[in-house]
Amino acid sequence: MALKRYFSLKNIIPSCIKPQSSRPKIHASKQTPSQRLSLNEFSHPMSPCSLSDLSNSLISLHVFTLKELELITHKFSKCNFLGQGGFGPVYKGFIDGNLRPGLKPQSVAVKVLDLDGTQGHREWLAEVVFLGQLKHPHLVNLIGYCYEDEHRLLVYEYMERGNLENQLFQRYGPPLPWLTRLKIALGTAKGLAFLHEEEKPVIYRDFKTSNILLDLAYNAKVSDFGLATDGPEGEKSHVTTAVMGTEGYAAPEYISTGHLTTMSDVFSFGVVLLELLTGRKSVDKTRPGREKNLVEWARPMLKDPCKLDAIMDPRLEGQYSTEGVKKAAALAYQCLSNHPKSRPTMSNVVKALEPLLYLTDILTGHFVYEVPSDGNSAPVIRRIEQCNKLGTVKKGGEKEQKEKRLLARKKLRRDRVRIKPSRSRVVYSDTDLYKTLGSSLYTLNH
Repeated sequence: MALKRYFSLKNIIPSCIKPQSSRPKIHASKQTPSQRLSLNEFSHPMSPCSLSDLSNSLISLHVFTLKELELITHKFSKCNFLGQGGFGPVYKGFIDGNLRPGLKPQSVAVKVLDLDGTQGHREWLAEVVFLGQLKHPHLVNLIGYCYEDEHRLLVYEYMERGNLENQLFQRYGPPLPWLTRLKIALGTAKGLAFLHEEEKPVIYRDFKTSNILLDLAYNAKVSDFGLATDGPEGEKSHVTTAVMGTEGYAAPEYISTGHLTTMSDVFSFGVVLLELLTGRKSVDKTRPGREKNLVEWARPMLKDPCKLDAIMDPRLEGQYSTEGVKKAAALAYQCLSNHPKSRPTMSNVVKALEPLLYLTDILTGHFVYEVPSDGNSAPVIRRIEQCNKLGTVKKGGEKEQKEKRLLARKKLRRDRVRIKPSRSRVVYSDTDLYKTLGSSLYTLNH
């Protein structure tokens, strides 16, 4: 079995035809976009390039030994287990100052390829090739890798808050606030825009909430480049490839034809943006009928401002910018168009999202407990909304501020729960009780 696996890997990564000295070394730190190494140069069976060429080119990455990674993860202890993905298990580790020179002490996440899993050497290689050359604040930082015999491991920076999927859909704990959701959407949009605008464009292909990692400050970074691929070159408009990805996120034209473009990523971004708005998963088979598929259920309502409250995440309890929701919903509607040419580019998505962070018509809720009376068996909990001004007020004078106050009052009237004052009063003393209930307060019935 081991011999068979050895020969299969030899077929995937043949040794170089030309001597290694005849190939000039390209240093990653000095590369221009046109010099970026393509995944096809290493993954194609007839490629003349070997992994030794890759290690010579990507000098920004550290090549770890298996023993070093066992040391920093305490032999992949269960106590350090972070989670399991399609690639394999992930463990937390800590690199101290004594491991090797030039490597600062830091926490890391070590991803181990599962040889019996759904992904393999090609996905591991894609991560190394892309993240070894592409550096951006909203792409996860790959520190290094390990390649020993059958072992394939990847070492990343550690992201304290894990992935967006767990944060957004957690059953317990407070929901992600509106501005935090916008911050995450904007950060990932910048990461995708960077990939698409490279001289050699990169199509991410598997954009979803579980592939978005968050640090302590909720800065979002795109991770897991296993299914990423180089975009079309020359006059080609698309890449034809096998349909891969996750149900509920893939663009319809990619599913039906296998034609992959950067607009496929835009559709997937639209799905994630819709998840951030609604608090629902892209596919939830526990829901009834058409609601199982989020896009089919919610997209028709995105273009109608009157229906947006019905699809917004109820856990937000109305604490969001009304204007911001309208614009974000309109953007999601564009991204989810069935026609790729009707979708915006990711750079235009970034331009549309940035101003939404500075809108100030966000309401915050406070709750008042009222004593039940007049036969009501349950207490009444009434929410009082008040406007909370966030950030700096833009220039616009008194007229603009009056309009914002008017908009806030309208939302107050709409959201306020009306309670008859004579039947549901807040009472504090025996005197008030006597005035309310009369002499019957002291009868045997009470």
